[in-house]
Amino acid sequence: MNRDFEKCLASNRIVKQEHAVHLIPAEIGSARNDLRWAEASFESGNPKWATIQAYYGIFHAARALLFSQGYREKSHFCLKAAIQALFVDEGVLAQEYLDDFDTTMLLRETADYRSDFSRDGAESAVEAARRFLGKAEELLVQQSFDPIGDVD
Repeated sequence: MNRDFEKCLASNRIVKQEHAVHLIPAEIGSARNDLRWAEASFESGNPKWATIQAYYGIFHAARALLFSQGYREKSHFCLKAAIQALFVDEGVLAQEYLDDFDTTMLLRETADYRSDFSRDGAESAVEAARRFLGKAEELLVQQSFDPIGDVD
């Protein structure tokens, strides 16, 4: 188990909650909505909001994956550490998806807290969110969860 995940467990920033699996459809619904808003913001020429919304699309899709393992998170960093430990390190999710999560998190932070954003960064974030959400839905179906239901 990786050290960051162990630290998050020890500090209760990742907690075991078996009933978390029941939250998957709503979380995927949030991811889809955030992606739609990101796409609309990008198309309307608002790269700051497109970047922020794209990140939250990834964030909610990652939460759905974490919920599928019976855990809940209490920080963005610990969510990323958990995805690393439970999916990437186990060979279930390619490293490129975690890299997209990390890059988009950084783009969101700089857009939100420093007002530093660009059209290229927003486009990259939206594309990363599409990929991540698609892969998360695929993995959830493989785990016998139905994220595709009417959750909008």
